[in-house]
Amino acid sequence: MQLYWPYLLADYYRLLEYMTVIVAVVILISCIDDLFVDAVFYIRAIKRRLTAERRYSPLTPEQLKNRPEQHIAIMVPAWLESDVIAAMIEGMVHTLDYRNYTVFVGTYRNDAATINEVERMRRRYRQLVRVEVPHDGPTCKADCLNWVVQAIFAHEEKHGIAFAGTILHDSEDVLHPLELRFFNYLLPRIDLIQIPVNSLERNWYDLVAGVYMDEFAEWHGKDIVVREALAGMVPSAGVGTCFSRKALLTLSAENDNQPFNTQTLTEDYDIGVRLAEHGMRSILARFPVEYKVKRKTWFGFGRDKDMTITMPLCVQEYFPNTLLTSYRQKARWSLGICFQGWAYFGWHGSLIDRYFLLRDRKGMVTVFVTVFAYVLALQYILFRLGFSFGLLPQNYPPLLSLDGWIGTVLILNAIALMLRVVQRFYFTSRTFGWEHGLLAIPRMIIGNLVNFLAMSRAWKQYLVHLATGKRLVWDKTMHDFPTAEGLVEGQAKLGELLVSWHAIDESQLGDSLKAQEARDLPLGRILLDRGWLEEDVLAEAVAFQSGLDMIQVSEEEVISAYDRFRPDFCFRFRVLAIADGDSDRLALATAFPLTPTALQVIAEELGYQPRQYIVLDRAVARGLNLLGAHLRGGTRERALGEGVPLLGEMLVNKGLISTEALQHALADYDPQRDGQIGAYLVSHDIVFKSAVDQTVEEQRARMDKWVHEITAAADDNRKAPA
Repeated sequence: MQLYWPYLLADYYRLLEYMTVIVAVVILISCIDDLFVDAVFYIRAIKRRLTAERRYSPLTPEQLKNRPEQHIAIMVPAWLESDVIAAMIEGMVHTLDYRNYTVFVGTYRNDAATINEVERMRRRYRQLVRVEVPHDGPTCKADCLNWVVQAIFAHEEKHGIAFAGTILHDSEDVLHPLELRFFNYLLPRIDLIQIPVNSLERNWYDLVAGVYMDEFAEWHGKDIVVREALAGMVPSAGVGTCFSRKALLTLSAENDNQPFNTQTLTEDYDIGVRLAEHGMRSILARFPVEYKVKRKTWFGFGRDKDMTITMPLCVQEYFPNTLLTSYRQKARWSLGICFQGWAYFGWHGSLIDRYFLLRDRKGMVTVFVTVFAYVLALQYILFRLGFSFGLLPQNYPPLLSLDGWIGTVLILNAIALMLRVVQRFYFTSRTFGWEHGLLAIPRMIIGNLVNFLAMSRAWKQYLVHLATGKRLVWDKTMHDFPTAEGLVEGQAKLGELLVSWHAIDESQLGDSLKAQEARDLPLGRILLDRGWLEEDVLAEAVAFQSGLDMIQVSEEEVISAYDRFRPDFCFRFRVLAIADGDSDRLALATAFPLTPTALQVIAEELGYQPRQYIVLDRAVARGLNLLGAHLRGGTRERALGEGVPLLGEMLVNKGLISTEALQHALADYDPQRDGQIGAYLVSHDIVFKSAVDQTVEEQRARMDKWVHEITAAADDNRKAPA
């Protein structure tokens, strides 16, 4: 072995030379592709600066706000998003400077946690619709979106409206207030409008998450701009994409009302291609707006600065910040764009279209070449160290000789690398500052490592799919959502809170406040009686405002705590006593938080201050009916008829509506969907509003009388000797 190892080392050295030549040539070809895109971008930018920007006045926010609002739909597919979906919806509603929109959230029937969060938000925001995928998940994002689209069409038919545009968002997106106004301005002239996607700014030491900051700043700042200029087509980024009504109908007509391609995990990628085939226009829209940011200076070691920066209107989000979650997400992107895109589209279109397809798919090879170049460079360094310290013979030729054509290739690659570094610094620093611009340089190595792992996983998944037929499903990436101060509204007056939620408008609030002064009734009760507010929305608003949890109370819980709490307190303070979890204490379920005085009286009776929960007002009424029947020796079945007649029964008894008409109306009545029965009857022209108002007043008077009787009976029972 002592005799042969110098020859083996020499053979290995020669192999490294051959590998270096191959890698250098492949890298040069890839660099020429990148330099071509750079040249087109800067030539186009100079041309626009000298012509278009001098000829036309820039669009202003005032022009956006002066355009009449059209109906706009927002799609949000959700699978295992219970940790972020509520915050995203709240942030969206409180941020958007637009009223005429509806949010459709798609959930799977086997994802109860996400369903509960969406339902909680649906009770709060009347412009939210939950769409249930009628089979278990995960399938793919396209499948979820297709069901959402069908719900959008059904919503249009039910309400007699037409959505001018439909926007695609994810459950971690942070929106700008002008986003919908910007889309509204461009609709219906443009069929696919893509606004840039940016990462929210991360700390200097978040190296993996920082890669997304750098890559999206350059992709949507340069690459997609060039693609639009040369190919006239823009691929959807999966978020921040607005489809015109015409585009959505055209895509739906292609494949049995399924506009999104379920054969790929990147359903957004092929949308632009398919719309281009129909001659529809797609653009990457860059509209400069102001963003208020808190920026960490000097790599986080300086003082924080509150800054206002100008950059294109965009969608922002937190991307993965660990190596595992990042390469899994990028593997899904690679799988859909490179492998499934190739299988589904092949190589079609014009020469320029095929060029961009090749550019999209070259990563299937180049990511491995890049990492292999790192390995070669490391071995070159080891050989240099060996020669320098006398560990290896000195009669080896230089591994990287600059003589001949290979030397020219290496020099060109070095120049191209410097240009890549300059490009990455420029695009990152103009969005996130010079500190992140410098950090983008070492993050290029991290990005290459992540891309290598992602493409390796994509190759493995696709080959296993081909060999076994194993289905490719939604590879879930867990998301974060910012909780910065001001993103979600805190405490507010109930009326103002309901207006901010778009549950009522300002004119309804004003009228109700006037009625409240005249009638001395709670604001929520007036809004319910007038049919302007659903009871579950009111309960959600009260819970949000008070910071109390909203729960459901069963009849068994009410009856089981009957002997542990004074019944007269239940009727006097309009509360229900229930067991507080597994403890020996009681909790109180109420439609509105108790006053400090009432809470003090109850605490003195119990010896502790009970926890409060918010429930629907009708749940309180039903529980009090049960207690009333129990006090009088009645049964649960007699409870509803024991106290005060129902509104419909009173209307029939007064001759204001026939029994047949009431029964016919109740056949389609759903309290969860239609709210108060009185408002429902009025809205369907079954009875006059004045008749309902008068009957409600009589019902309330009888309720007060009945409560007085029950309270007196409870007092008698309490005072009676044992």
